[in-house]
Amino acid sequence: MCSGLLCMGEQDNSVPEGSSGMNEFTDLQSQQPPGSQNYGAIAPTTSTAQFLQTPGNISAKRSYLAVGVLCYINLLNYMDWFIVPGVLVDITKYFNISDSSAGLLQTVFIFCFLLSAPFFGYLGDRYSRKVILSAGIFLWSGVTLGSSFITESYSWIFFVSRGFVGIGTASYSTIAPTIIADLFEKDQRTCMLSVFYIFIPVGSGLGYVLASSVTQAAGHWHWAFRVSLSLSLTAGLPLPFHAPFFQTIDHTSTNTYFFWCDSRSFIWSSLGVTAMAFVTGALGLWVPLFLDRAQVVHDLVPPCLQEPCKSPNSLIFGGITIVTGIVGVITGAGVARRYKKINAKADPLICAVGMLSSAPCLYLSIMLAERSILATYIFIALGEFFLALNWAIVADILLYVVVPKRQSTAIALQIFVSHLLGDAGSPYLTGVISDAVQTRQTDSHLGTFRSLQYSFILCVFIGVLGGGFFLLTALHVEEDRKEAQQLCRGFYIRL
Repeated sequence: MCSGLLCMGEQDNSVPEGSSGMNEFTDLQSQQPPGSQNYGAIAPTTSTAQFLQTPGNISAKRSYLAVGVLCYINLLNYMDWFIVPGVLVDITKYFNISDSSAGLLQTVFIFCFLLSAPFFGYLGDRYSRKVILSAGIFLWSGVTLGSSFITESYSWIFFVSRGFVGIGTASYSTIAPTIIADLFEKDQRTCMLSVFYIFIPVGSGLGYVLASSVTQAAGHWHWAFRVSLSLSLTAGLPLPFHAPFFQTIDHTSTNTYFFWCDSRSFIWSSLGVTAMAFVTGALGLWVPLFLDRAQVVHDLVPPCLQEPCKSPNSLIFGGITIVTGIVGVITGAGVARRYKKINAKADPLICAVGMLSSAPCLYLSIMLAERSILATYIFIALGEFFLALNWAIVADILLYVVVPKRQSTAIALQIFVSHLLGDAGSPYLTGVISDAVQTRQTDSHLGTFRSLQYSFILCVFIGVLGGGFFLLTALHVEEDRKEAQQLCRGFYIRL
């Protein structure tokens, strides 16, 4: 496909399947005969040469240490994301807010996150990534501490504070995967990304565990935010001492030969990621509260009338998220690594299977909650496992269909779209549907349970839709991957 581009030259443009990575592009560049880079309309400038350079001066040991630092920050990042869902029952009682208002908490966080992601992606392609990462970490840490002192009469300040935390976390999420892409290539890059993305479910689960356990130990949910601050500061302090890790490629040039609209697999995979975000955003916020209401219906626990609410569901759901996340990411990456040897479309196909398999599991977990809490836990675990298959794979798809020069911006664009249409609205929409259903139910514990139960059904349909998007990605991924590789060889110019 040469959409919007002109293929030039007589050379053999074939690229072995499965090849990717910065060093590979450098080798291809060095094999070109003298003068073969000039095609009249566009001559390769110094910035093009910089674009094709690799961080060969960084040792393997330092590269692995850099990934370790990034994984630790990723862990804390997602722990902070899910502290609020872990104590949502207490927060709703403390501020006396409805389901729709509780859902708006996560929506404000995600909305500010997605609005700032393109800005940080732009900066990450051009300026010091060390400075950007450090500033973001200290921003979200400081605001998290401040939000722990908000009184019940100023709930609007708590909403605003979650927005600033979203801005701080955006600085990290748009830049970290591109650093790993700079340091590793091919199967090693997939392996490192798998390790990095394991910490999304692990951090999410630990967020529930931290929030619930600290609240029960200290007697108030405010202390969960204060403990989170101390952990976040330990992530920001080492960054100034690891500057070489985060400056591996010159990002000063704005010259590029690639447009994302030419990559259909990037578009379809981004829509698939959006469906994933919609489902995980809604379930991540509401499942502990849903399980609390189910247990009240079963007379297993008394209804919580005043915080702190002592419930084991955040701890249990957090543990399930950690275990299924680790197993799912490792399984997905392992299957992809082997399946790609016989099928170049393996990555999007595995993502499609993950989404389409998670949908019925989530439906059964929702419908069986009224009859069996144990069955609900089992099917929630299965649904989360199938969703976790995709975490590392979707990142790898983006990194090999987008040229390295624009990966930070591409990740920012994907973050913007997936959160805008995904988890920015799904928690709030779920709460709105729940409130609307409650008005038609009797004012009882069973009514509040069923209202949230019915609102979850939308996630099942979105999950199936996401599977369809990944199947469409599979139709174009091989062609787009080869085109991105050829663009880096310098055989294309704009029409």
